[in-house]
Amino acid sequence: MQMLLSDLAYVITENWVAWLVTVVLILGSVIDAIELKVPNWLTYPFIISGWIYAFAAFGWYGLGWSVLGTCVAMACLLPMYSIGGMGAGDVKLLAGVGAWLTIQHTVWGFVVGVFIGAAMGIAMALVSGQWKHHYDQFWVILKEIVTIRNPERLSEIAAERKSRMRLLPYGVPIATGCICYYIAMGLLV
Repeated sequence: MQMLLSDLAYVITENWVAWLVTVVLILGSVIDAIELKVPNWLTYPFIISGWIYAFAAFGWYGLGWSVLGTCVAMACLLPMYSIGGMGAGDVKLLAGVGAWLTIQHTVWGFVVGVFIGAAMGIAMALVSGQWKHHYDQFWVILKEIVTIRNPERLSEIAAERKSRMRLLPYGVPIATGCICYYIAMGLLV
């Protein structure tokens, strides 16, 4: 037992940044699942503390990479946010990941999260018994994106539609995707 605790302590101290990010991701996803919103009191300190850590640990070079990681993370989700497909809290949650971890870990966590989000969306449609409705709605939304191409108008349409749709708290797939990737890369084990 003592050896197991010793090994766990070593893994946590060796990869404490990934563990910290994981705790924040879990907290953000739980709040998002309950409130359909990731709060600013969590996301802004998450991003800013990542920048502070990067500067303190690695100087201007580290801060530059941290800010770049934040920007890359935001760029992954801003297109969906700009058309009303997700909330700003989801974007800022992933931006916090980018502030703390490498761009590679952030992007791959995002990619895994996209697949998890798609699977969750399909599962929600199947469980609700409204597969046909959600399937048809998907094609309507895709057609709107292709034909309208105006993010402001698409956002307005999404806002009008929001009350009639079953919403996926996207903080959950973001967190799950990132955590699954970290486990696969040995950052949490």
